[in-house]
Amino acid sequence: MNQAAMQDFARLLLRVTLGVLVLLHGIAKLRHGLDGVESLLQMRGWPTFLAYGALVGEVLAPLMLIAGFHARIGGVLVAVNMLFALLLAHLGELGRLNGQGGWALELQAMFLVAAVAVALLGPGRFSINQR
Repeated sequence: MNQAAMQDFARLLLRVTLGVLVLLHGIAKLRHGLDGVESLLQMRGWPTFLAYGALVGEVLAPLMLIAGFHARIGGVLVAVNMLFALLLAHLGELGRLNGQGGWALELQAMFLVAAVAVALLGPGRFSINQR
């Protein structure tokens, strides 16, 4: 396999993995509702309609990543979603470690950084529109 093909395969692997893992969170919100997100927004005094942004960031954007359809935009949407999740739900865990000694926010950080990487790298050749 040549260098360009390996880079395109790595981009495919990154965006599909990120897309599937974030989509699972979106499916849970579709199945169980947005009450948890709405209550977090309400506690901050923000309008609860912003909870629908979680569906954009956890359903629409991951599907864009998986398909490679405007994947850079999908990456930005996932990154923004993760910033909101960190701000609304995980800010208190910023300096904490988990029971295994890892950072309590390692999953959220990995999602955020992977989304930024997709936004910067693009989807590669193995995508619907290569954008």
